[in-house]
Formats: sequence, structure tokens, C-alpha cells
Amino acid sequence: MSLKAISLFSGVGGLDFGFEAAGFETRVALDLDPVACATIRLNRDWPVIEGLIADTLSSSILDAAGVSVGEADVLIGGPPCQPFSKSGYWARGDASRLNDPRADTLGQYLRVLEDTLPKAFLIENVPGLVYRGKAEGIEAIRTGISAINKRAGTKYSLEFKVLNAANYGVPQMRERVFIVGSRDGTRFEFPNPTHGEPGSGLEPFRTAWDAFADLPRPADLKSLKVQGKWADLLPSIPEGQNYLWHTERGGGQPLFGWRRRYWNFLLKLAKNKPAWTIQAQPGPATGPFHWENRRFSAHELCRLQTFPDFLQFACTRADVQRLVGNAVPSALAEKLAIEIARQFLGKNGAMDTASLVPAAQSPVPPAARPAAVPANFLHLIGSDSEHPGTGLGRSASSRAGVAA
Repeated sequence: MSLKAISLFSGVGGLDFGFEAAGFETRVALDLDPVACATIRLNRDWPVIEGLIADTLSSSILDAAGVSVGEADVLIGGPPCQPFSKSGYWARGDASRLNDPRADTLGQYLRVLEDTLPKAFLIENVPGLVYRGKAEGIEAIRTGISAINKRAGTKYSLEFKVLNAANYGVPQMRERVFIVGSRDGTRFEFPNPTHGEPGSGLEPFRTAWDAFADLPRPADLKSLKVQGKWADLLPSIPEGQNYLWHTERGGGQPLFGWRRRYWNFLLKLAKNKPAWTIQAQPGPATGPFHWENRRFSAHELCRLQTFPDFLQFACTRADVQRLVGNAVPSALAEKLAIEIARQFLGKNGAMDTASLVPAAQSPVPPAARPAAVPANFLHLIGSDSEHPGTGLGRSASSRAGVAA
């Protein structure tokens, strides 16, 4: 029998696909985004609740899942990271806040946790949630869990760790914090990394080539063409490089000042390395880009997030990018789900290795030779200087002038 999962802030289902591969069944998925909900319905027969979590009764979630209070094996979700201002609710126990549609998403996750009392829970979020000196978010969760335990008589534990997906076989460098707890107080031990750099004693990182090697080239390359004023410059940047190639410290032409741009400006994949983090809403010159000097197809985006193969989408490519870029890599979710099942739920027969990790592919083709800089960019040579240092750049100076 499948283990039972309740999924909040489900998005396109990155967490859910991983838990599914580890033997869990998503009994209900909830999300506000109609495109995400439509995509889940297109690919899975999970019950889907489409709407604001603040407007959704916990009893409705339980009814849709077909489970009673305390029966779900796990509650999973990645509450959007912006608002933590109402964490005081969890210290004061002010129940009137639960019906406020403006209540923060973190508080709403904890509200559903208290109302459903699953055997375990997992929260995914950005690493900034636990940064030292700026940890209001994790403290809100800690306070909320303590308040739940006091009111419900539970013993929910709480462990958190920032994980890089590449260390677990995902062909993408992507850091997120995961918070895991058990209703009976069992402390969670996060799985050790399985993949790393050569010489680490671990399996080699899975690479962009591992993700794409067996895929045919996209049929509609025209739709993946890079647009904008910098598009024609991209072919002149080698694989694995970004705009810094075209600075005085790089190997190209000094078109830009050192560190005058964001890191992912004109950033291009290297075949023999993991991808950099996929962005949900990239600008026209924001990478990473494919080494063929184009954007990724929907199938390629899914491969970089280790989603199950051949998901269907009935939306724009921009929507696909947003859905995939906001998701959790499924192979990492699978490894965490395996450990939750083993450590909390007594499923010692669970698979030992994640099935969604791509196989290593070899040989890796050599990098393509970069093109020459187009003539219409040559006027930029020597036109910019290096960044002068933290707090001294153009934007900082502009802000200082406004403040003065």
C-alpha cells in the first residue's frame, strides 16, 4: 500500500514526483496557480485543490485526500518565502488570524499541519530562511511547532539543512533548505551526499550532458532562439563561461568591466558540469543557456530538474520555465522521501538509491569553438571599468545620491 502524502504549494509537482518515486501517493495537491494545477491534472490523477490556501479549510483538504486527522504519512510543501511577519500568531495562539486571507503562507502551512497532524512533515524553502542573523523564518517555524506540540499534545521534532541538489545526483547546482520533522519526536538524519567533485570519494557530479545525451534536438529551434540586444554576442562566449569572458581578465575582448554584471548574464552551460540554477523568470540575457546558444526546451528543463520523463504541458514556454524553475528537483525529493519512509515510517524495505538520478553518459563531446565577436559589439572595447568593490558600484552611488 502506498504511503499517503498531502501536498501544499505543489506547483508543477517537483516534490510530489520525488515522493511518488519513493512509494508515496499524493492524496491531494493544493496550489494557487491555475497553470500549475492544469499541468498536474494533465499528468496525474491526484485530486487538486486550486485556490488560496488561506481560503481552504483543513477539513476540505482532508476530505479531498480521503484521510482522517492523524492518518496522513507526510505533509509536504514549499511555502513562498516572502512573508513571515505574522509569526507572532504562533507565540500568542491568536486563532482569529487563521481566517485572515492575508495571513502568511508559512503560517498557513503550520495551520494545516496542526489541523491534519501527519506522521511527518517536510518544508522546502530558499537558504535565506536560515541565514544567521536573518533567521526570522526558521524561528517562526520553531515557535509554531512548539505551539502545536503544546496545544495538540504531539512531539513534532524539527531538523533543517541547506542541501545542494548536485550532491545528490541532480545535474544542476541548486541550493535549498529542507526542514523535516516527525510527530513522535524522532530526529531526522539528513542523507549524506552521494555525488561530488573528482577526488571526493563520491560518485561524480551528474552533468548537463548526462541529462541531455539521449534527447533528440528540439523540433522547433526557432521558438528557443535567444532574443534581445545581447543575443548575437552569446555564440562568442565559450561553454561554461559568462560575460566575464569578455573582460580584461577573461580570454575574449574587454567589452565589459569585471563584475559589472550579474553572474548569470550570458551564462552558458558546460557539457561536462552540472547546470547552474534554472531561473523561473529569466531576463532575455539571463542564463544559463544551452551550449547551442539557445534556451532550453521543455523536455530539457524537466531533465535538469530530474522530473519523470515525458511530462505534458499545455501552456507557453515561459510558463514551463516558470513552473520548472520554481520546482524542487525530484531526485533530491526522492532521496529525502526514502529517508523519511525509513526513519519515521518503518519502511526499511524502501529502495536504497534514487531512481530519478540520470545515468552517467560518455564520452562527452568536446566543447564547440566560440565564434568571433560580431562587429556591432566592438565599439564596447575598453568602455567600462572593473567594479570598485562592495558598496562602491554605480547602483550604490546612485542610492547614496538619492538618500543625500
